[in-house]
Amino acid sequence: MARVDYYNDPHAPKANSIVVAVTAFVQDDTGRVLLIRRTDNDLYAIPGGAQEIGETLTQTVTREVQEETGLSVEVTGLIGIYSDPAHVIAFTNGEVRQEFSICFRARPTGGQLRTSTESSEVLWIAPTDLDRLNIHPTIRLRLNHGLAHRATTYYT
Repeated sequence: MARVDYYNDPHAPKANSIVVAVTAFVQDDTGRVLLIRRTDNDLYAIPGGAQEIGETLTQTVTREVQEETGLSVEVTGLIGIYSDPAHVIAFTNGEVRQEFSICFRARPTGGQLRTSTESSEVLWIAPTDLDRLNIHPTIRLRLNHGLAHRATTYYT
């Protein structure tokens, strides 16, 4: 299912749903950041997705990272809560979702990098190389917060 992200766009469709979702800011021992290239919009992003019934948020993080990248991770902290109503995501099935995403910090514990139906590319990238990639502004905000090692949790 394809998607279009709208951010601060006066022509964006009106949201008709909110779904609890997570993202994972994962760094390796050298400081590189784990990214995927999404198959639904062709943008680079940190791994993540919707919480399923019966899961805790940290279980959602570990499942989504494993599904999209092949890596196992351990959640180590909370970076922020992102619920900006100016960011809506329109799906081809008619759903228009207001952003509600909780971004966690995680560390890799095993596995092998691989792509999936949700990720056409999975890579470790140095923070200094992030600017060469096509990354949505809302994901870039999470990356900036993760790299800054903020003392307080971000929330909107």
